[in-house]
Amino acid sequence: MTPAEPLRLAWLTTGRGPGSYGALETLCTAIEGGLPVELAVVFLNRERGEFEATDRLLDFLDTRGVPVETLSSVAFRKAQGGRRSRPGEPLPPWRRAFDEAAAGRLAPYSFDLAVMFGYMLIATEALYDRFPIINDHPALPDGPRGTYQEVIAELIRTGSEESGCMYHLVTGDLDRGPVLSSCRFPIPADPSAHVPPEPTRAEIEALPLYDEIRARGVARERPFLIETLRALREGRLTVPAERPLDLTAEVEAALARGV
Repeated sequence: MTPAEPLRLAWLTTGRGPGSYGALETLCTAIEGGLPVELAVVFLNRERGEFEATDRLLDFLDTRGVPVETLSSVAFRKAQGGRRSRPGEPLPPWRRAFDEAAAGRLAPYSFDLAVMFGYMLIATEALYDRFPIINDHPALPDGPRGTYQEVIAELIRTGSEESGCMYHLVTGDLDRGPVLSSCRFPIPADPSAHVPPEPTRAEIEALPLYDEIRARGVARERPFLIETLRALREGRLTVPAERPLDLTAEVEAALARGV
């Protein structure tokens, strides 16, 4: 990549909801506004017709003329006669086979970096050994692992005073690959929130504090994405990172501008 060339991305997503759609829409808007980034291809592990939210994302990409590759992980699993992945257990064999097929779909495209955003499969070495891939995670580098629901539940259980977002290199160590960038935000004190000993997920998710933490994280996801890509394109950040960047100031400034 020369100074005049944009950062070329492969974007991997399941496209299952408004977060995935909004992030991609934000990225496309930033590119149109001058962010020196190009979408080489978007890969979805769903086919058109499987889910309404994914179809909406595909429609959006059609209007932007972005190259798209789709491969249904559900249909692939059923064709292989495989079982669903189970938390805490090794990934079933079909998962590596699926990633090999996904890598084959991505191989014809020229890109500098792959970004996972709302991609609901755990990657195997068939993907991350072949391409440099970064993933967004809704916690600080030393924060909880797992989905955003699991992260927020753990933050509340432990009485954490702050959280954040990070991008890390995808490796076999789930949510613990080498960190590229992060941003942080405070968790407000809520004296009215009574968290019982050993609370259930339902009890935690019923707390106003749960929604507040989620809202603060979501508000920062999109500017954090843009600032991370900007730092990569400008050479302030590398993959892997020589030194992870704390982009809190840049993200908060973007929020203050209403970006």
